[in-house]
Amino acid sequence: MAGTEDTIVAARDAVARAAWADAYASFRDVDGSSLSGSDLEAFADSAWWGSKLAESLELRQRAYAAYVAEGDDLAAAACAAHLSIEHFVRNEPAIGMGFLKRTERHMKGRSDCVELGYLALLHAAIGRFTGDAGTAIERAERAIAIGQRYGDANLVGMSIHLEGLSLIDTGRIAEGMAMLDEAMALVIAGELDAYFTGIVYCAVISACLELNDLGRATEWSEASRPWYEALPPNSPFPGMCRVNRAEVASLRGALPEAEAEARGAVTQLLEVDPGLAAPAFHQLGEILRRSGDHAGAEQAFIRALELGVDPQPGLALLRVSQGKPHAAMTALRLTLTAERQPARRARLLGALTEIAVTIGELDEARAAVDELGTLTDDLIPAFEATIAGAAGRVQLADGDTADALASLRRAVTIWQELRLPYETAHTRVAFGEALRAAGDEDGARVAFLSARSTFEGLGATADAAEAGVLAAGPDALPGGLTAREAEVLRLVAAGMTNRDIAVELVISEHTVARHLQNMFAKLGVSTRAAATAYAYSHDLA
Repeated sequence: MAGTEDTIVAARDAVARAAWADAYASFRDVDGSSLSGSDLEAFADSAWWGSKLAESLELRQRAYAAYVAEGDDLAAAACAAHLSIEHFVRNEPAIGMGFLKRTERHMKGRSDCVELGYLALLHAAIGRFTGDAGTAIERAERAIAIGQRYGDANLVGMSIHLEGLSLIDTGRIAEGMAMLDEAMALVIAGELDAYFTGIVYCAVISACLELNDLGRATEWSEASRPWYEALPPNSPFPGMCRVNRAEVASLRGALPEAEAEARGAVTQLLEVDPGLAAPAFHQLGEILRRSGDHAGAEQAFIRALELGVDPQPGLALLRVSQGKPHAAMTALRLTLTAERQPARRARLLGALTEIAVTIGELDEARAAVDELGTLTDDLIPAFEATIAGAAGRVQLADGDTADALASLRRAVTIWQELRLPYETAHTRVAFGEALRAAGDEDGARVAFLSARSTFEGLGATADAAEAGVLAAGPDALPGGLTAREAEVLRLVAAGMTNRDIAVELVISEHTVARHLQNMFAKLGVSTRAAATAYAYSHDLA
């Protein structure tokens, strides 16, 4: 008995020191029947910090049962609330709602206490999970008031950050970001414990990146470095943080660094919980798409989808690169029917506008541009650039060259000011097309060459090649060939079969056959041999 008591004391001491590995090892050596509800909950925490998430969940359920047996309603309520959130995060809403109801039953008839604040926080979180931002904001404000009254910094910080996220969900972006900044101020002041610090930090950085606010994300990341560097290396947070670091590197244009971070995050999080790896696969797909690795990007996007994250609009943009714009449009339309968050909806609408213009669906493109202007009254730079770029593409398609030039010039300027090189170069290509339509061939060529240089520096090989073809000019290709047809002709001249060409260009064999048919008609040839001869005689091989 003395040995058991000594081991439990050692485990409790390790918990007090946040020595989670030591605490887990000590608790594991004790017969579970000897542990109280608070000991089992501490055991669950130590398992969580060791990335043993399934075991942590089972231990927390045992802790809840122990609190109930001990007649400790307040502790049982707090434990049930924690379990409710965990199950909602695991996409198990029925179980989550069950523990919510248990929390409410344990708190029934209670007067004002800090536990009621955590119940309000739980209702706020569920409101946001279920798309009820109004309830989320109202309950978060109540939780803040209770947390301040009882001096509970964890409750205050979590509730402020949740209200901020909910405000952003409703389009009140400036108000929401101000609250997220306040929550992060509590984090860097060391007022929140390590677990709640991690939740707030990850949510705030993710929100910044969704809004393309790279400056704010970098600023808070640097300020939070002491917390990050003190994390147990085998806890879930390092892998989750690597997803954000991958996106930051990608937005900065450091694609090799971004890919390494994303792959590292995938490896770490798959070992912790496959569901946590979904955002890492999504980010990896975005990075590989920009790098021109279309096959790798498709695999990553599909894996993200399997694990529960919709990889749009990246997957749709990939489909366009694969010669499947109509499939891309169908997928985007379906995703838009369910998405309500303004920042994510703006990205979807921006991509849809670009694809709709490509396939001539101009009414749908115009409707998307109109909606973009209604998503929020807070015209933050990323929204303004997205709207201007989308409007410019539609104006160009409508023949409004002067308005298109003004819109696209504005979009390029904003993306450049935000220091997002890929977005800048991508929009500069559209600006070059507007210049060409206005008759300024020299200006167009400069724009295309500038975009190509940026893409080459980023390692975005496919985009660089496309910009290079555009820079050559509309009359650079003989026989009226398009850039894609010329590329197919070059590969035909190299002796490739239709199947080889499809693999090389990441398009279907049917699309290759269609390009060949169009190319033969334009060149007045009927065989691959004649086409090859034409390619060599016109310096296309």
